Amino acid sequence: MSSPTNTAPILTVQALQEGCAACSMHQLCLPMGLDEADMLRLDQIIGRRRRVKRDQSLYRMGDTFNTLYAIRLGHFKTYQMNSNGSQQITGFQMAGELLGMDAIGTSRHQCEAVALEDSEVCEIPFVQLEALFQDMPVLLRQFHRIMSKEISREQGVMLALNNMSAQQKLAAFLVNLSSRYVTRGYSATRFQLRMTREEIGNYLGLAVESVSRLLSSFKKNGIVDVNHRDLELLDLPALRSIALGTPAC
Repeated sequence: MSSPTNTAPILTVQALQEGCAACSMHQLCLPMGLDEADMLRLDQIIGRRRRVKRDQSLYRMGDTFNTLYAIRLGHFKTYQMNSNGSQQITGFQMAGELLGMDAIGTSRHQCEAVALEDSEVCEIPFVQLEALFQDMPVLLRQFHRIMSKEISREQGVMLALNNMSAQQKLAAFLVNLSSRYVTRGYSATRFQLRMTREEIGNYLGLAVESVSRLLSSFKKNGIVDVNHRDLELLDLPALRSIALGTPAC
């Protein structure tokens, strides 16, 4: 009888090539700082890559929490329902960010996550991830860093929006998008708005007419160039100044 061929190493290498190590977002996501062996262990608990079509829900408010989702491709919005039954958008998420952390404390999702375009996520079973934390302190520290950064970002947005004029809100929103795209290796000044003007207004607490009027004002003053959803930030320093409150255009 011939000895069985051991194919496990080949499969393991292939899994690594298709998994976290080969993902262009791996420096922004959980694997940052892990060596190859630890990254393999993380790859082995990731259940699957899940494709989410545009306007499809990844999870709904009240759903039982079992899984974190690392966005591999695409964009999402998260929202809650107001007492009058209308949506209140709480954030826009993009590749390299985690979805589902809102449910860790209560074991149920506190918002709904919907794809703004055809997207793809990596499913990370949370119970298995917690087990890895015990053996991989680097992974635990990275997870705490991500959670802390997300909490700080959300608190900063809430405080800023409460004290900003409409013009400042939109400028700050565009500057924030610019910085997040740069972190992902994309252009700081040319990108496409994945969300509608109505969704931007909902998030910022502005009427859709105000968003359109402000974009037109920024365009007239040579600060941005906008064509439908295609956006170019022509004067990013000026946009930052507006976000800080000076000067107004």
